[in-house]
Amino acid sequence: MKKLILVIFCLLIFDVVRGQNISPDSLIKLVLSIKETATKRPENPDSILRKLFLIKSPAGRIRAVYDIILLENGEMKFNRALYYHRKILAEAKKHHDPIIESVITGELGFILASNGDYPEGYKTLLSALAIAEKTGNKQAIGTVYDNLGVSYQGNLNTSIAYYKKALQYSSAAGDYLFAGFELGNIGGTFLLLHQPDSARYYLIKGINLAVEKKVAIVAQENLMSFGNIQTDPKVKISLFKAALRMFIPIGGGTAYKIDPMALIARAYLELGARDSALYYAKQAYKAAGSMYLSERVGPAYILAAAYKGRNADSALKYTDIFYRWRDSLVNIDKAQRVQAMGFAEQQRQQEAAAQRQAYKNSLRTYLLTAIITFFLVLAVVFWRNNRRQKQTNLLLNEQKEEIETQRDNLEETLQDLKNTQSQLVQREKMASLGELTAGIAHEIQNPLNFVNNFSDVNDEMIDELKDELKSGNVDEALSLAVEIQENERKIRHHGKRADSIVKGMLEHSRTGTGEKQPTDLNTLADEYLRLSYHGLRAKDKDFNAVLATNFDAGLPKANVVQQDISRVLLNLFNNAFYAVNQKMKTAGAGYKPEVSVTTSSENGSVVIKVKDNGNGIPEAIKDKIMQPFFTTKPTGEGTGLGLSLSYDIVVKGHGGSIHVDTKEGEFTEFMVTLPL
Repeated sequence: MKKLILVIFCLLIFDVVRGQNISPDSLIKLVLSIKETATKRPENPDSILRKLFLIKSPAGRIRAVYDIILLENGEMKFNRALYYHRKILAEAKKHHDPIIESVITGELGFILASNGDYPEGYKTLLSALAIAEKTGNKQAIGTVYDNLGVSYQGNLNTSIAYYKKALQYSSAAGDYLFAGFELGNIGGTFLLLHQPDSARYYLIKGINLAVEKKVAIVAQENLMSFGNIQTDPKVKISLFKAALRMFIPIGGGTAYKIDPMALIARAYLELGARDSALYYAKQAYKAAGSMYLSERVGPAYILAAAYKGRNADSALKYTDIFYRWRDSLVNIDKAQRVQAMGFAEQQRQQEAAAQRQAYKNSLRTYLLTAIITFFLVLAVVFWRNNRRQKQTNLLLNEQKEEIETQRDNLEETLQDLKNTQSQLVQREKMASLGELTAGIAHEIQNPLNFVNNFSDVNDEMIDELKDELKSGNVDEALSLAVEIQENERKIRHHGKRADSIVKGMLEHSRTGTGEKQPTDLNTLADEYLRLSYHGLRAKDKDFNAVLATNFDAGLPKANVVQQDISRVLLNLFNNAFYAVNQKMKTAGAGYKPEVSVTTSSENGSVVIKVKDNGNGIPEAIKDKIMQPFFTTKPTGEGTGLGLSLSYDIVVKGHGGSIHVDTKEGEFTEFMVTLPL
């Protein structure tokens, strides 16, 4: 059905390609095995049409449309075909079914092209494609692209591109009828391009698909194209006769016999068996009758060639018929108009794509502007806090000097020092919150994207729901309502995810100690590892590191103050990434930064290990790193309170322990133990 024009052009040339000698017996046996199981359709087109729009699924309605088309193509008379196609089109518009409207409009374009009116056919097909793309139905889009490939009269590579798009959509939709046609069409077009290996590859794929899915008409057409690859006329005849035996009398029509009989006649002509060639050519010519013009050209050509040198009058008669029909079918001016329309369609698609990209770019620009503004505000706030922190550190040093000179006021001064230290601890917490900001922005963007995307989808689906309710399609409306409800659940899920990130940030900034509660430390460690990593990447775009996690899947929940333990983890991760980043600047190209996190349950406690392959800690200062205000970082980059604060939280706040194992120049590993 969908390779009529390709088969006609293969009839008009001898030995287009030189195929390799292969035995056809196994291929013929394989194809004929589906003849007895192929489904016959006893219904008439009117009976199917009456029930067409009672079918709920789009795939079922499209299948029913092609049941009608397969039945009417048994006759393939132009006026009869137009009658049923226009009747289906009118019903599709009446029932507000754009999917069937696009499919049948594409078939109308194919009929017009098959009868010689390529420009009008191609114009109709482009209209069908626009309707199909608007519906988003892959099966409908695939059928239209297939008809575009068959009907296009320009560059054969353009036809192949159409077929490959059609195959992509049909395969995604599970439409094996059209997927088989498209594989055969690609193979047949490669045959015309003198590329037998490519032709053989796609035709064998098409035959295998037809046998697997028991689609007899696809097997028949691909077998005919496979026969055209062969060089031995006897091999061709065996393949063409096998295709003829595949014929199933659908609705009493004989159209599916025309191509194999014409091809058999041509092969006999190659053998010099003119009587056999005349017999099959006459049968094909008679069967073509008043069918599509594309069906009548091939048999007329074979008859003219068979009578040549034997009956001059008959040869002249059929030669004249052939040229008149061929000139009506292949018109250079029409082909040029089709090419021009094809170019215009490509331009339309490119402009539409450019507009969509421009819209996306503008949205991206607005979003980026909002994010930059947000971070500028945060940067000012944290800059002021950092400045105050430095001023406080300076004040602390002055107070320590005062203690040396005013010993009689020692008790009062010590109390002031404790108060100041408490303020510094809180500011250290706020500083760590600042380091978290970039990571939080990256993490919160993902659920926000899901919320926005599903909201847009729901908006479109609600419009569809309104249309279905107006049309009285209650089942389809209920189906849409279920999908909308599912999308709403996803929106709530990702909204809660974003809410949890924001709450985590707020809890991190609280001054109180909080209450202990059962906590999944695997989840907590994984989340703060990513937040710390993205925070450093926001400052240094060139920084990359391998993140390795080895979480104990059976790790029990520990009773901890969640925001306090999150500060401990964040301090350890920040120190680890800082260490590998510093080493990366001096170690050379062979160095690969890596930070790993391991959790386990040991002796009634949870153990968390954070390891990096940075520069390590010198042995001379290993015992000092937990002391307040001790830091190995340059001035302005660290307060010296991070590990001290972590030690207090783990040891004093939770009754746990924190240990460090290190080797200078190679690694550092912190091990935190928390009682269950």
